[in-house]
Amino acid sequence: MIRVLVVEDDPVAADAHRMYVERVPGFEVAGVVATATAALRLMERRPVDLVLLDLHLPDGHGLRMVGRMRAAGLTADVIAVTSARDLEVVRQAVSMGVVQYLLKPFTFPSLRDRLERWSRYRSELSGGEASGQDEVDRALSALRSPEGAALPKGLSAPTLAAVTAALRAAAAEGLTATAAARDAGVSRITARRYLEHLVDTERAVRTPQYGQVGRPELCYRWSAQG
Repeated sequence: MIRVLVVEDDPVAADAHRMYVERVPGFEVAGVVATATAALRLMERRPVDLVLLDLHLPDGHGLRMVGRMRAAGLTADVIAVTSARDLEVVRQAVSMGVVQYLLKPFTFPSLRDRLERWSRYRSELSGGEASGQDEVDRALSALRSPEGAALPKGLSAPTLAAVTAALRAAAAEGLTATAAARDAGVSRITARRYLEHLVDTERAVRTPQYGQVGRPELCYRWSAQG
């Protein structure tokens, strides 16, 4: 089993990340902590293979924690899980050996993909010597995501972005397909297809909306984990 340490000071996010990791075969949670100090202490006491690291911690920036890890001889790989979108921070993270950078909010499939890619990367680099450049390239390519996950046939990225923006703007109130169509400037049928795609990819949830005569209409809301 691959042992993962979750370092996250938001209790709701920490619990979600723990549950996500536990849903991926071959991975287990070695611990959940809220500070860099607690993370370092735990890693000194028990083996950890991978760290899911929030960069904004109560006792310092996550990248400083990575530096302290390396100075202490702790070799666990690090996946940054953060809302920090500053490209300079991304560059610094890469320069310090952070193997993946996942922006919040994200879905379970997004984290699962990173974990599975890291597992393949780790397997490719386990022991022995590379037979040649192709083997090195194959190992490193395991960490790289595809140019973009392909959308189902008939869906386009610009329309998906428009429907997503409308849904996120609606916040907790949510949107029906009719309202989403109006806000995104598409037909109701088109809006519903994109809303259902967001549900399928765990970025939205749908519930029946009662209180009107006739059939209840579905209401879509942006998922807290999406």
